[in-house]
Amino acid sequence: MFKPVAAAAFGLAVLAGPALADDDPTEEQVSQIMEMLAGMECEMDPGDIEMEDGGFELDDVYCADGQYDIDLDANMQITNKRAE
Repeated sequence: MFKPVAAAAFGLAVLAGPALADDDPTEEQVSQIMEMLAGMECEMDPGDIEMEDGGFELDDVYCADGQYDIDLDANMQITNKRAE
């Protein structure tokens, strides 16, 4: 009985992997975000870019005037900028 349960759990993990990978930003999106941040005199670790609600969440953005968390919509427009 243990083997079918373990096999089912493994199967679900394998199937969920590709679905989770689709939630990562593309290389092009990361490049656009990094270019936008450079124009704002900001930088961040590209690994801290997450897709959320059809847009992007940027954690730990370091700018000339401080550190922020920034939310972008799907069109790369800032919808929220919070000082940390």
